[in-house]
Amino acid sequence: MKLPAIEIQQKWFVAAGLVLLSGIALAGVIVTIYAAWLFHDLPDATELADYRPATATRVFAADGTLIGEYSEERRIYVSYDQIPTPVVQAFLAAEDRNFFQHGGIDVSGIGRAMAKNVFNVLTGRRLEGGSTITQQVAKNVLLTSESSLNRKLKEAILASRLEATLTKEQILELYLNEIFLGYRSYGVASAAFNYFGKSLSQLSVEEAAFLAALPKGPNNYHPVRRNEAAKARRDWVLGEMADNRFITREEATAAQARPLVTQEAPRRAEYQDADFFVEEARRRAIALFGEAQVNRGGLYMRTTLDPTLQSAAREALMRGLELYDRRHGWRGPWGTTDFGPNWREEAEARQVPPERRTWLAAAVETVSGNTVRVRIARDDTAGLMVTADAAWANANRRLQRGDLIFVELRDGQYLLRQVPAVNGALVAIDPQTGRVLAMVGGYSYALSSFNRATQARRQPGSAFKPFVYATALEGDFTPASIVLDAPISFPGGPNGTRWTPQNYSREFYGPQTLRRGLELSRNVMTVRLANEVGMTRIVRDAARFGIADDLPANLSVSLGAGETTPYRLTAAYAAFVNGGRRIDPYMIEVMQDRDGEAVYRADRRDCRACRRGFSGQESPRLTPRGEQVIDPITAYQISSMLEGVVQRGTAASARGLGRWVGGKTGTTNEYRSAWFVGFTTDIVVGVFVGFDDNRPLGSGEAGASSALPVFTEFMRTALVERPARPFVRPRNAIFRTVDGIEEAFRPGTERAQEEVIVEEEAGPQSYSDVLRREQEAAGPPVIVPAVPAQPATPPPPEKQPAEDLSGLY
Repeated sequence: MKLPAIEIQQKWFVAAGLVLLSGIALAGVIVTIYAAWLFHDLPDATELADYRPATATRVFAADGTLIGEYSEERRIYVSYDQIPTPVVQAFLAAEDRNFFQHGGIDVSGIGRAMAKNVFNVLTGRRLEGGSTITQQVAKNVLLTSESSLNRKLKEAILASRLEATLTKEQILELYLNEIFLGYRSYGVASAAFNYFGKSLSQLSVEEAAFLAALPKGPNNYHPVRRNEAAKARRDWVLGEMADNRFITREEATAAQARPLVTQEAPRRAEYQDADFFVEEARRRAIALFGEAQVNRGGLYMRTTLDPTLQSAAREALMRGLELYDRRHGWRGPWGTTDFGPNWREEAEARQVPPERRTWLAAAVETVSGNTVRVRIARDDTAGLMVTADAAWANANRRLQRGDLIFVELRDGQYLLRQVPAVNGALVAIDPQTGRVLAMVGGYSYALSSFNRATQARRQPGSAFKPFVYATALEGDFTPASIVLDAPISFPGGPNGTRWTPQNYSREFYGPQTLRRGLELSRNVMTVRLANEVGMTRIVRDAARFGIADDLPANLSVSLGAGETTPYRLTAAYAAFVNGGRRIDPYMIEVMQDRDGEAVYRADRRDCRACRRGFSGQESPRLTPRGEQVIDPITAYQISSMLEGVVQRGTAASARGLGRWVGGKTGTTNEYRSAWFVGFTTDIVVGVFVGFDDNRPLGSGEAGASSALPVFTEFMRTALVERPARPFVRPRNAIFRTVDGIEEAFRPGTERAQEEVIVEEEAGPQSYSDVLRREQEAAGPPVIVPAVPAQPATPPPPEKQPAEDLSGLY
């Protein structure tokens, strides 16, 4: 039977209704499932209450100078109350004017963005998203940067949660510290420093506006490459600030009229002379706290560095290496050019040592004898080379047209410059505390980051001899003890021969005092002394001083054949001026976490009295740092004898520094390494010069000619800050004058020495007579010579004696 039409329609309506209801139900299920999926992996907004973004560890010198930073993201975290109001207002004007009024999502802002996007689509401009600062925090901190509907929904949900969890100020603090602003800057404080070299409080209103212009696309508004676009965007932000009445229209107009001037490139610190020191401090900090904490933890590190001394050390070492290099001639250009269209760009790409900021890349244009005309790559100007420099170069390898070189402009003419092939190190330490005041690990950190101060193990040569003498003085010897300077040999040479150490001069002076032997750096005397004292004792004491832990007990080690680093050898010398204490050098004084709590202190001595209030009482007395390794009298004896090295011995060219400056030259076999370690009561300085591949420096390049001038130049600055003062005289020492020099003796040893000296004053004697009389006087033992010899006449005092080459054995 056929149903009526009306019934059929009703059934269709019922069926359609059922389908619709089923669809709605299914859609509800789908929406529920989607919502569950959307919410299941949403991060917890409450985590942001304790959010700690990766923050740079900042490194400061002892005087507060910023010298570097360690970071994965260059960020300086600042609290909201440390951010100046103009900076906050600039970002609100540029990014979210209604921030303090909305609840995380700005409906009116989205409407404005949609209206503007109609125009943007027609004109081909970038679309605006209408995201609030709260939404940006949710995206930057809790979500990824993918562009999708899912992310936008999550962003909106999290923004509402953030507003319910954090205050507006906390959200702004997170935003202004987290946002990337280009120039490797994360957060406004880092950007202020990298773009303008200023702290936030020092920014002008137009500088704050420029930082607020960057979140939309730092590369689009690069201040150097796209200065016009960057300035236009900055001026727009200034206009928005005026529209929102953050500044007056007159202030905005005046600020817009000013040019946009920034640094050419971001810097970790304005102070640029401590690269080797900063990197070594980083390695030590990582050993203490781990790499993640150092690079992300926002630590504050105060170091021991003295910027004045550090700059002087870097300049002295660089100049010394350049002078050495000049003595050994011009090695030729670093490249050539045919003056094609791109020669200037290619020449400019060559890396000039950054430490030599006045050097310029240039090409030789014409050569006529010693008249050389050069053309500067940077600005295509030209000028004449100094005639003496042209002659210096032509004497070794003639200059030719097209040679690419480095020059330096001075008084209208160009000086020829050459990057030294030789390298070296300088370390300066406070001998009383162990604080490392300066460290330079090479000619240029940019050209080679290998730190020769701490990483290069080299033979110290004669610079090791003071430790041989110190061990002897700890026994039965005194500075006035007699040791024979005459030929001697020992079994154990190559191919079954005998080992015969030699003096540099190939002369022998007969019986000499220990003082004279050290002042003149006599090899044979040192070997005789070491043989008598025993190399086992000397090596043991060297380890106690901290020179090295693995020296072999061979006689050649007494002449510096073992290996150590400039850092360790310099620290070991500190015991000679601090009363005999071994100090452990350190570079990090104190470290604090991002909350200002101290997490490390180098000085761990307990001082209860330091915590008390001051009421006129005597200042607290702290125990001296370091382990006592030699008697204070021995330390004074060595420091006095090493002062004689400067006044009368192998370092006499430094005599102009004045009294109370001591030190010891050192040169190794075949002139492979040159050393000088010197000191006053308040500073000990080690200088090393040598090639990285350990090839010879060249004939005559001893410690006195290669390393000592570096020390002398550095000390001219150091003595201004720390004038030399007398070495501290031990309380129980007995002082007697010997050969016109006041010598210190341990009680009970002074009388026997006087008798020996009196006998010598009667006239020239054979060594046998000296030996017999000293034995009869029951004085300290002397070393029996292997070959009898008559005393020779020492060199006249006004002539500076040549230093022994400790490796000539």
